Amino acid sequence: MTKLRVCFAGTPEFAAAHLSALLAAQAAPEQASQFEVVSVYTQPDRPAGRGKKLTPSPVKRVAESAGLPVLQPASLRSEEAQAELAAWHCDVLVVVAYGLILPQAILDTPRLGCINVHASLLPRWRGAAPIERALLAGDDESGVTIMQMDAGLDTGAMLLKAAVPIDPRETRLTLEAKLTDAGTGALVRALNSLEALRADAETQDDGLSTYARKIDKAEALIDWSLPAATIDLLVRASIGRNPAFTLLNGERVRLIESAPCMADRAQAAASPGAIQYADKHSFSVACGDGQGLRVTRVQLPGKSALAVSDVLNAKPDTFAVGTQFERPVDADNASEPH
Repeated sequence: MTKLRVCFAGTPEFAAAHLSALLAAQAAPEQASQFEVVSVYTQPDRPAGRGKKLTPSPVKRVAESAGLPVLQPASLRSEEAQAELAAWHCDVLVVVAYGLILPQAILDTPRLGCINVHASLLPRWRGAAPIERALLAGDDESGVTIMQMDAGLDTGAMLLKAAVPIDPRETRLTLEAKLTDAGTGALVRALNSLEALRADAETQDDGLSTYARKIDKAEALIDWSLPAATIDLLVRASIGRNPAFTLLNGERVRLIESAPCMADRAQAAASPGAIQYADKHSFSVACGDGQGLRVTRVQLPGKSALAVSDVLNAKPDTFAVGTQFERPVDADNASEPH
């Protein structure tokens, strides 16, 4: 049986894990994979770090280590880019967090079309931030959908699903790790049975869809008048991309680790945003429901993320009781950690 010729398109670590899984499966003789990755697409190298040095994407690093051809077009809309894909004579294009729009000409080029690994149980949480939105909504389940791509936004027919539970203290990082494990296995299974899955594909019910818009900086700004549990959800959902932040003396303080806590009668009288308790390892901030948010890890402007205990060892008064976090109208003008 002739193996499927696969072109892979992706950019971040989540995508790199899926590419690595495909390469491992096709190299394992006991698995008898039905596919072969022949080329890899990823976004152009971007400036990164303090020196703004051009840095390859995680997908590019995996592809180059495997000796695969790497293509990095800035867009797929040009005739040249479309002809380049056609020249690979691929049976399927696998797309995982690629970051570029696929025009119809690209969707139509592979013999079996393009399939996508989406980090939700579609049609729930279509869009750019399904992991964060599932956490913010308090969902108790997430998962991965292998989907046949069409011109819509995550609207294509569903080929395969893999569900994962969301634990009570889940963060974006821990949930992404679960979804990576689920997605890599599901993608390998899907490619090994692609034509059969296509024949039995499930059309999405648009009436059940929800949209997972990207978390922007304005949304990541903490509103201390909200309940402690709601603010804690924002902290856990925003880790690693747009971390939740508050403002102290006009500068951004990112909250990396927190948990709601009970406040005694005296502490409950503190105004929202005021530090109501502090010890050597943490501080708690008054929230709108009279409860507190205990913070154990932060990132100060220009610094790496640190345990609160490390910050207090260097500057003991940084988070003194009575300190009031601010919320100016124009938070975008505040200083930001680098």
